[in-house]
Amino acid sequence: MARRRIRKKKLPENPVRVTIESLAHDGRGIAHVDGKVIFIDEALPDEELDFVYTDSRKDYAEGKVVELFSRSADRVDPECPHYGVCGGCSFQHVAADKQIHIKEGLLKEQFLGIGKLEIETIWEPLTGASWGYRRKARVGVKYVPKKGRVLVGFRERRNPFLAEMENCKVMHPLVGMNLMALSDMIGKLSIKAKIPQIEVAIGDEDCVLAFRVLEPPTLEDKEILRAFGHQHTISMCLQSKGPDTIVPLENEPEVLPKYSLPEQGLTFNFKPAMFTQVNYEINRKMVTRALESLALTKDDIVLDLFCGLGNFTLPLATQAGHVVGIEGDLPLVNHAKENARSNAIENVEFHVADLTKDIDQFAWAKKKFTKILLDPSRAGASEILHHFKKWQPQLIVYISCNPSTLARDAGILVNELGYTLVKAGVMDMFPQTGHVESIALFKHTS
Repeated sequence: MARRRIRKKKLPENPVRVTIESLAHDGRGIAHVDGKVIFIDEALPDEELDFVYTDSRKDYAEGKVVELFSRSADRVDPECPHYGVCGGCSFQHVAADKQIHIKEGLLKEQFLGIGKLEIETIWEPLTGASWGYRRKARVGVKYVPKKGRVLVGFRERRNPFLAEMENCKVMHPLVGMNLMALSDMIGKLSIKAKIPQIEVAIGDEDCVLAFRVLEPPTLEDKEILRAFGHQHTISMCLQSKGPDTIVPLENEPEVLPKYSLPEQGLTFNFKPAMFTQVNYEINRKMVTRALESLALTKDDIVLDLFCGLGNFTLPLATQAGHVVGIEGDLPLVNHAKENARSNAIENVEFHVADLTKDIDQFAWAKKKFTKILLDPSRAGASEILHHFKKWQPQLIVYISCNPSTLARDAGILVNELGYTLVKAGVMDMFPQTGHVESIALFKHTS
């Protein structure tokens, strides 16, 4: 039987005038039309504006601004000419110092609305450079014959197509200011139509670009890539399949980028596709705040959940008696062990475990821990929280990339597990975007 084609409802074409009431958790303006909530890109509270619909669902709709009639005092003109088309940024229309305070307000709203908690003590936001901060990215590549060029960059906002970009101001200049040079170089390759993406990994000193190739490059292609790498001091790698297939060009050394935590005297190396924080300046401040909050001593046995390659585990180990790091990704765990060895950290152990599943069978899960740090994905950590009853940590530091799931989990910790919310705050890990990175400290009430 043939499937019935579902016709997409035709959107109203005429602009609609509204006054923006508040901001959503992703930074979009909220208005209501005929009782339906509308999320509007680049709209700020109290602004009167005309918008047009870009999508409409049963329970909500989306739109974009076409004309402003009143302008928020927080609004500024975006610095990037690609803003509004490129989907990499969504907050450039807000002054940099106001962005983080808006995010702070969003965090408070999420805690109150979802976790039923009021943040009585708010941390001073952690801030840093507003531009050129991003050192990790996966950028798209697309050869477009009609344009006569290769596009390199991020996708358009709410659109699967690559944006036509000349540069990117939020990326580290070594790559962000060389998108056109990359485009021109790729355009000379015989496989220019067979490269869908580039993994960007920039350390404190080294830069690695891993080109995903759907067909093997020719010898001439490799020489073009090699020459570009030498010219720009970039390690050029090829990726034929998954992340574990990333290798440097023949006869070129393997370069593992490094980042440091100077206050803790630690250096981490990582492979290009491995997860690391994109903003090194904020990462350093974040690690320091976490350590200060936990007030560690050599009597402490600490559990680091969702530990990755040890970004928090090793710093914790410089002050605690023993630290156990748990991560679901085996290559990350192996790399964490290697980073511990290279930094001569011996009072740590790492284990692989899916923290969304039952962990009762693991020996480490049967121990007690005086303090816990967790840094989960956007989904949060609700599945693991019931184990805290057995571990009985005195203090918990929760690092989050999603204020909604942090608020949900904070509600569980406080309302069900007997913890008090001591402090919470935001960290400007992703300036110019709606992304909200946050940290919260909990103390057991007993």
